[in-house]
Amino acid sequence: MRIVIAGGHGQIALRLERLLSAGGHEVVGVIRDPGQRADLRDAGAEPVVLDLESASVDDVATVLRGADAVVFAAGAGPGSTVARKDTVDRGAAVLFAEAAELAGVRRYLIVSAMGADAGHEGSEVFDAYLRAKGAADDDVRSRPGLDWTVLRPGGLTSDAGTGLVELRAATGRGTVPRDDVAAVLAELVETPATAGLTLELITGSIPVSVAVKAVAGD
Repeated sequence: MRIVIAGGHGQIALRLERLLSAGGHEVVGVIRDPGQRADLRDAGAEPVVLDLESASVDDVATVLRGADAVVFAAGAGPGSTVARKDTVDRGAAVLFAEAAELAGVRRYLIVSAMGADAGHEGSEVFDAYLRAKGAADDDVRSRPGLDWTVLRPGGLTSDAGTGLVELRAATGRGTVPRDDVAAVLAELVETPATAGLTLELITGSIPVSVAVKAVAGD
């Protein structure tokens, strides 16, 4: 499969690129900073430099044409402003979804956040982040041209992955290593029966492959 990942230099994305490349897939990572190319190549991904805050839909669709699946794993990141939460966490995700439809790529995975809700109240930056993520999820889920899956991890950690998770529509609060988020995404990409699902993810007691098969109804 040819898989294009937005936010290709993110901590989850780099892990995912390594897993997918090791699995024999052709992986493309979309990045804004040309200085990150070498890191993506080291992870087994082909880097494409494109700023999703300024690119047009046609620009993005050109990158996506011929892909079998896309993963939106971009984010404004810690320390960013309310404005960038909207332009990246919402706006870029919507742009990527629109471009996927235009390019004829149906499989679309988006890394969201537990508690994401377009109607979330609050005036802090994190509140704006949850609203932006929720609005992006709503947009993606409204698109008939996409076979979407929304993944909402709990609190992210840099601990080594255990390969044991809880993956359900509602898990309750918890944390999860980025290693395990990437492992779940790699399984979801290859499990089309998870299309149409919004899933929460935390550390649990079920092996990743088993957890994904369970939500897929296998």
